[in-house]
Amino acid sequence: MKANEIYDYVERLSELFRIDTRQAGAVHGLQPVQLEVLHYLSICNRFSDTPMAVTEYLGQTKGTVSQTIKVLEGKGLLSKVVDKEDKRITRLALTAKGKRLIKQLVPTPMVVNACESLPEKTQEQIATSLSQLLSALLESNVLKTFGACHSCRYNSQAEGEEGYYCNLVQQPLSIDDVQMICREHET
Repeated sequence: MKANEIYDYVERLSELFRIDTRQAGAVHGLQPVQLEVLHYLSICNRFSDTPMAVTEYLGQTKGTVSQTIKVLEGKGLLSKVVDKEDKRITRLALTAKGKRLIKQLVPTPMVVNACESLPEKTQEQIATSLSQLLSALLESNVLKTFGACHSCRYNSQAEGEEGYYCNLVQQPLSIDDVQMICREHET
């Protein structure tokens, strides 16, 4: 079994990513957790843009996420909006400034440079292997997948129809929606 070797590689990669993220965020006065929240909100769908979903995805405490959201809102990087249909729900959205920043910082230049130095086939192999490792970690530890709607068991596309439909929340999905991650995702 290669668990120790895989752990060592992933742990070192994680540390390098944390260092790079810390440095990239510091230039903009942001902590790593703040960048993580912005990144999550840039890739989640409209059913997963709540403070609770952020808390679940990042594995942070409600207090940490709440304080982080306040800071990001104060910096004009995200906004909070009360849900139109259920006034108890607060939705989070990146502002134009937040979208520009996250597009600039994720992936970090270190990751982009490393990937550009590798042949396309090697990049594909790494992406496939990391996807398999992530799936195994989530499945074997019974963790939420937060996967893209296009791979979810609740997603359907009617024969001859252009759009998609989520059978869990009983809502139509756009082509953009099915590319985003969702807290309700199941394989």
